[in-house]
Amino acid sequence: MTAAKMTINEIIVVEGRDDTAAVGRAVQAETIETHGFGITEETWERIARAAEGPGIIILTDPDHAGEMIRRKITQRFPEAAQAYLPRRLALKKGDIGVENASPEAIQEALSAAHCTEAEVRKEFTMQDMTENGLTGGSGSRHRRALLGEALGIGYGNARTMLSRLNGYGITREEFYGALQSISD
Repeated sequence: MTAAKMTINEIIVVEGRDDTAAVGRAVQAETIETHGFGITEETWERIARAAEGPGIIILTDPDHAGEMIRRKITQRFPEAAQAYLPRRLALKKGDIGVENASPEAIQEALSAAHCTEAEVRKEFTMQDMTENGLTGGSGSRHRRALLGEALGIGYGNARTMLSRLNGYGITREEFYGALQSISD
């Protein structure tokens, strides 16, 4: 039986989408995927935005590549919290990775990193998305892309954008200011 999901305030930096899926089975949290060593400038900007806002927790694979990625991120963001999975808990059929860990192991690693359990922030709703042309209409995808860029939170579909607006702690003032800037 899987333990109840806790909600994490900080944004968890992982290596890839399988890691995001594993984290999602364990906790309610936003993730940023590095996609390995070649971290793009856009990803660095998202990590910086998260570090300035709710904070970040680095959770990489317990292997050599994961440690190199962790080191690279920690050099830029020394204040980042560090979550570690023991190799034995991230191993499945010879493959080592966060995606192989149980939800309980991931929860334990995040708890040891002193993450902040939080209530799910509900500042923004799907109504805000609809009223501001960010979903359900012609050009809404383009508007979300521009808004994500203006806010430094990246592109996402309507649900992802809504989750990021709330997860990154975007204020109404920032939201409306960014909307204004993309409308000019």
